Amino acid sequence: MIEVREMRYEDLDGVMEIENACFAVPWTRTSMQEELFSLMKFYYVALYDGKIAGYGGMWHVVTEGHITNIAVAPQYRRLGVGSAVVNRLLQTAKEKEMIGVTLEVRVSNAAAKALYEKHGFVSTGIRAKYYTDNNEDAYIMWHYLIPLEDIT
Repeated sequence: MIEVREMRYEDLDGVMEIENACFAVPWTRTSMQEELFSLMKFYYVALYDGKIAGYGGMWHVVTEGHITNIAVAPQYRRLGVGSAVVNRLLQTAKEKEMIGVTLEVRVSNAAAKALYEKHGFVSTGIRAKYYTDNNEDAYIMWHYLIPLEDIT
């Protein structure tokens, strides 16, 4: 029912619909398009019954993954789409031998925080006034892929 695959140029219309529906300050189409053409960035779409239901992206920065965005269209929430995207991003991080994956999430976004915690992310701090639309703080969350004592 849910298929996650690499994002393609022809997916941008559907991805931008979701981006605009989900975020107060959405990325531009140009910004999203530029993300597709880098060897160090990984973007995926989740298809639900063949329709784009969500997407997510991650940058590979030295030894770490940084999840830039995950979004699920409102009509596909609570169906496992977000989990499927997170799983694919974590799989990519393991394949690329990253030591961990990090992200920021609004302190008011309890549903997203719960999703990330379900997948092993832990809150390690706060970025004060991180979001420019309303100066809301963000939790910094990490999912370590190797034991912390092995990180030197």
